[in-house]
Amino acid sequence: MKKEVFGVFGDREALSRFRSERAFDAVLEGEGVAVGVRDAGLGASGRTARYSNDRGSCLLFGDAFPADGDPNAARWLLDRYEAVGREALAELNGSYLVVLEHGGEAFVATDPIRSWECFYADLGGVRAFSTDLSALVSRVDRSRVRREALLEFLHVGTVLGDHTVFERIDRVPFDGYLTARETGSFRRFVYEPATFDYVGELAERLRRAIRRRADLPGRKGLLLSGGKDSRILLSQLPGIEQCYTIGDPDAREVRSARKVARQYGAAHTVLVPDDRYLQPTAEKLRYTQGIKESLHIHHAGYNDAFDVDTMYHGALFDTLLKGYFLERDGVSAFGSKLPSTRLHPDPDPIDSLLGTLGYYPEASLRLADAASDYFGDIALDSPDEFLRERFRAELETCWERTDSVHNAMDLLVIKNQPVLPFRTHIADNYFESFIAADAELLDWHLRAPPAYRHDETFWRALKRIDPHIFRHRPPSQPHSSIRMNQIERFLRRKLPLVEAFQPAWPDRDEVYRAYDMDEELFPFCQTVRDLPVRLKLRINDIRWWLA
Repeated sequence: MKKEVFGVFGDREALSRFRSERAFDAVLEGEGVAVGVRDAGLGASGRTARYSNDRGSCLLFGDAFPADGDPNAARWLLDRYEAVGREALAELNGSYLVVLEHGGEAFVATDPIRSWECFYADLGGVRAFSTDLSALVSRVDRSRVRREALLEFLHVGTVLGDHTVFERIDRVPFDGYLTARETGSFRRFVYEPATFDYVGELAERLRRAIRRRADLPGRKGLLLSGGKDSRILLSQLPGIEQCYTIGDPDAREVRSARKVARQYGAAHTVLVPDDRYLQPTAEKLRYTQGIKESLHIHHAGYNDAFDVDTMYHGALFDTLLKGYFLERDGVSAFGSKLPSTRLHPDPDPIDSLLGTLGYYPEASLRLADAASDYFGDIALDSPDEFLRERFRAELETCWERTDSVHNAMDLLVIKNQPVLPFRTHIADNYFESFIAADAELLDWHLRAPPAYRHDETFWRALKRIDPHIFRHRPPSQPHSSIRMNQIERFLRRKLPLVEAFQPAWPDRDEVYRAYDMDEELFPFCQTVRDLPVRLKLRINDIRWWLA
């Protein structure tokens, strides 16, 4: 990767056993940790920063916004740590990874939602860590595969918890830390529902979060859909010059995005879905870190078309601000459920999440036979029961931070967010800031009861920020009433001779077939070819990491 943190719990000599210092833009050394960093944004205000004095050292990778506005967040954090200890991490706003040493203590810490992954392995008596899994994979025995993690990836596209598919490599925990001998968790991300002005607070916090990130350098771009999430960035960031949308130029989603870009005075480029949309190149697969699917990195093949230095996006708005993974109540009709903004009073969290996170029950029964040539014996008596047990175990880890089954469902997804490779790729290739990880927005998510985390609250907040934001309506939401949009979507799906709403993204099955990707990826394996496209791409993803 172009940007990386790699370190050891040891001295500079221990670091040099694994990596040349020439691989990094800077190296920090203390008594208990030595770490190298490579990042074109090193030293820019609010970006990756380093600082050391005679009492300690600190590397802050990513972006962070100290409360007092200090442009060097690493300096602020080290000073604050001297005053209040690890409580200082709760005062830091942003999407980051911290490596800090002070008073004989050295540790690595994630931000509250682990928006940057950090992997670690014990190698010859030295604990090494990196933001790039591939930096550690070459140093372990790749034949020692963690079977449960491999099966999770193949069946749902995400390795759950703190593991990887390799037995000797793990991840720094969610909202957690790593030391030379242990891992542990903080208590920054805990649900504490309260009563307040949910719409007004969301509007103000969202406005501040976006403006906090308005001064990224160079020519600015935006990945723009025809929906709601990305258009609020265009509304509040007048410096955006260029918008990009992947899709057929005549698709409603693309036409809507073009109108929104024109409304706010930005140029608009349509990226036609071709083989680049799905092509699992080595560069693209590296961003999956072997724990998530490559299909979420929709834009990776279009890098040459992005003529910008900074790229904005609206990733995780749906999860953190709109309750996308919460199960809603509804009315049964025509054999289906007409959705509602009301929460289901007694959801089955495992049923709900398996139905949302890319599980194919029938195809999963055929997967073991189809992929045995690549992975050996991966047969399960019951894939369904295996996944239910794995999800139940992961759900158990959520209860100490939650007060309800609904919040536990959201937390499980946030801890195992499948779309993070989308962000990882952007952050590695451009200046980027993860707006959804803003501390004020995370606090809103934790304090707003799940009954208020839905589309209507988000919709009303956006209109409060900009009354003209829906001059051109999202194609799948033609009405100002959320309820009317749900009814029309339902009827379009069910009534004959009525066109359904088009999906926001191109049809992956159609692209896969059009470019005969079976012939390229699985030329001699007919049993794999018979699986759904998404499962075939997962097999190829993890095959690359194990090769």
